[in-house]
Amino acid sequence: MTTDTAALEPLVWHKSSYSGNAGGQCVEVSKTCGVVHVRDSKDADGPRVTASDESWANFLNYAARQPA
Repeated sequence: MTTDTAALEPLVWHKSSYSGNAGGQCVEVSKTCGVVHVRDSKDADGPRVTASDESWANFLNYAARQPA
């Protein structure tokens, strides 16, 4: 039996560079072992979205092509 020690370590969250200090809509992401976790920075204990690296990259590419 093996243990994934990376899963036992606390996640290191990074706030979006588009987030300001005005308390608006903010997103934080954390990447571990080929998985990306996403959460609302105002609700750190709330729900999270988890995606594979590939799915996250596809989402970012899609979002970058959308009009502002």
